[in-house]
Amino acid sequence: MAKKRVSTKRKTTKKPKTPLKQKLALSRQQKVVLGSFLFFLGIGLFFAFISFFFNWKIDQSEISQFYDRASSPKNWLSKFGATVSHFFIFKGFGVSSLILPVLTSLTGIYLFFDLNKKKLAGFWFWGTLVMIWISVVLGFIKKESGLLAGVVGYETNDFLQDYVGFIGTVLILAFFAIVYIVVRLRYTPERLTASIKSTQKDIARDFESTPTSTSNTVNNNGHKVTEKQEEESGSSRIKERIDAIIARSKDIGKKEEPKKEVVKKDLIKKESETNEITLNPTINDFYGNPENRDNDVPEKLIIKSEDNPEDIAMEVEKVSEEEVVRDKDLSAKLVKDFGEFDPKLELGNYKFPGINLLKDYTGQTGSITIDQGELEENKNRIVETLKNYKIEIAQIKATVGPTVTLYEIVPEAGIRISKIKNLEDDIALSLAALGIRIIAPIPGKGTIGIEVPNKKSTIVSMRSAIASSKFQNAEMELPLSLGKTISNETFVVDLAKMPHLLMAGATGQGKSVGLNAILTSLLYKKHPAEVKFVLVDPKKVELTLFNKIERHYLAKLPDTEEAIITDNTKVINTLNSLCIEMDARYDLLKNAMVRNIKEYNAKFKARKLNPENGHRFLPYIVLVVDEFADLIMTAGKEVETPIARLAQLARAIGIHLIIATQRPSVNVITGMIKANFPARIAFRVTSKIDSRTILDTGGADQLIGRGDMLFTQGNEIIRIQCAFVDTPEVERITEFIGSQKAYPDAHLLPEYVGEESGTSLDIDKKDRDKLFNEAAEVIVTAQQGSASLLQRKLKLGYNRAGRLIDQLEAAGVVGPFEGSKARQVLVNDLVSLQQLLDNEK
Repeated sequence: MAKKRVSTKRKTTKKPKTPLKQKLALSRQQKVVLGSFLFFLGIGLFFAFISFFFNWKIDQSEISQFYDRASSPKNWLSKFGATVSHFFIFKGFGVSSLILPVLTSLTGIYLFFDLNKKKLAGFWFWGTLVMIWISVVLGFIKKESGLLAGVVGYETNDFLQDYVGFIGTVLILAFFAIVYIVVRLRYTPERLTASIKSTQKDIARDFESTPTSTSNTVNNNGHKVTEKQEEESGSSRIKERIDAIIARSKDIGKKEEPKKEVVKKDLIKKESETNEITLNPTINDFYGNPENRDNDVPEKLIIKSEDNPEDIAMEVEKVSEEEVVRDKDLSAKLVKDFGEFDPKLELGNYKFPGINLLKDYTGQTGSITIDQGELEENKNRIVETLKNYKIEIAQIKATVGPTVTLYEIVPEAGIRISKIKNLEDDIALSLAALGIRIIAPIPGKGTIGIEVPNKKSTIVSMRSAIASSKFQNAEMELPLSLGKTISNETFVVDLAKMPHLLMAGATGQGKSVGLNAILTSLLYKKHPAEVKFVLVDPKKVELTLFNKIERHYLAKLPDTEEAIITDNTKVINTLNSLCIEMDARYDLLKNAMVRNIKEYNAKFKARKLNPENGHRFLPYIVLVVDEFADLIMTAGKEVETPIARLAQLARAIGIHLIIATQRPSVNVITGMIKANFPARIAFRVTSKIDSRTILDTGGADQLIGRGDMLFTQGNEIIRIQCAFVDTPEVERITEFIGSQKAYPDAHLLPEYVGEESGTSLDIDKKDRDKLFNEAAEVIVTAQQGSASLLQRKLKLGYNRAGRLIDQLEAAGVVGPFEGSKARQVLVNDLVSLQQLLDNEK
């Protein structure tokens, strides 16, 4: 019995439950086959029902002999047709059963062509309702079961009349008829009234437009109008219209001189040339109204003076306006003639690196192997440990990942979660494993998670992460394939939506491999025209492999030899240059009236932005800093200020930061930086304080290393095994890209002139401060060249102390500016200082 219990546990852990809806889903082939069957079944039922109306009396005796092959019904579908027809028509719904074959064939068509099933459900609902309603109505009229109403119609009608009577049955049937007309046919009283009125107007308009048999005579004074027509109603309407026109001409004629008449040329007939209607000119009305200009303006107008009837008529011909090309039409014409702007055209033959450049680890330990003995042993130890503290478990489930197995437990009712959370160290002791992590509770689930490292871990290769359909089909701007989760799913995120990433972890825990995985993901997905990298490598050896793709993907300052920055002074200049680029891009977005880089590039590709106005295609820029703590130690505020400014503003214009550090302390990762880096990756750290600094919670100190990491984007924390990409793999990728045609140079950032005060100063001796000599003595005596020292010793303000330092630099007393460090004092003692000052005189 114990063995059987164990086997049931194994089955529940291996195969997750498939939803019922997914089980019942049909494949495309099944839909085609089922659709064909239903279509032809509907046609067969239709012929069987039609045949039943002619042969039902003859076939009545044959229905009971369905299994007797000697019987021969007259139905066109033989025994099957006679039986089905008898069931649906005679015992069912009567004549209205003809709706069933139509619905069956319609269902087959919808399945065959894979059409929208929502309309089909509506057809079945309303078709069934109408079928029942017709059956009941026929039963109400005929009051007997048979071919017209069927048994259902007769019995339903009989039931209704027994309980609600004759009048109640009529009211119910009328109510359902109104429901069908209003809900299904969407006819309301207002719509019905409007349609009747429009019909009446159309009839009246057609009646008015019928030509008369004789011409009309109108005198100039407007006292008498005589007409001969075939119909009296038409003559009365025409008389009213002519009277209104004459009255208008009289009123306007009193105000305007001379009187003129405007008549449409196509309405003047030869037989009525002497009987013309006198009107005032209305040319301005025709041309002033934009509706008349497009539709009702005649091609030619005839104008005659009323004072002199013999005057020559003047023809006014309409002149069409020239077409005006708007900006929108111009951009559409450019797109039509030249197509959309393609930033990849310069490197049109560029080929992305192939999957074969990455190493395949499936032959070694690439596939996850489930050790049933280890799972059962860990389960028993967890249950035992919890039982020792009187914590009963109702259910337990295991999910095996590459390096960690997640045990989800459901405790019995009344157990406090905090009680299990406090047993983290005890469970780790009983399992004799490093890196036990308890999630109480798991977000989105009603369970408690216990993560236990596997005895035999599996390598998550970069090849499997890149080749996954989740990464290949990702519709993201900057997709990153970081690795695999505990459920062995490839984890893909969009750097453009993070929008910046902060990485931390102790030395040797996988930060550099993680950076290589991020850069590899972008190399496999983005064209060189779409993304540029700014690489900062204080260690000087981690990112040097990417030198080979300098002219494809890297960005650098003008007049610099190497694109990968290793000097801290150049880092400051690069960061400030990125701030200048950020401000310039925001100006372009403002002029283009868009909000982000995606909208701007789409507008530029559609040729709606003119390059002559400074517009250009903007590639994404990704700044990668491999060791941020070293920069803070050497440069301090000069690095933190531009980093914080870029982190706050640069996401909308496509500049994204990835910062890695091995010391996540508060003086390195300040509050200003943390506030603008919601996405964070934590590899294994040495203390819980470091874990809280990077993640704002514990857990990173319980990781097992070797790429085991926690990822958060501001909400839940996900445990991921980082994809492993080795140095030879990166070399092969960069060599493949570097061997192809490239741009003439790396992408150049804006030039930045450092504010190194006094490097090229040549201050005149006459402009020196009165305290110059005294300040020089203070500096030489203290052997410390700083403005703050002069402020304290001489009781000066900051500005005056700064000017004194510049003057001392120009005189050769102190050295040049060195960031946050104090300047070097070039004079050793006061005697040497006095000699220096005397030589200047």
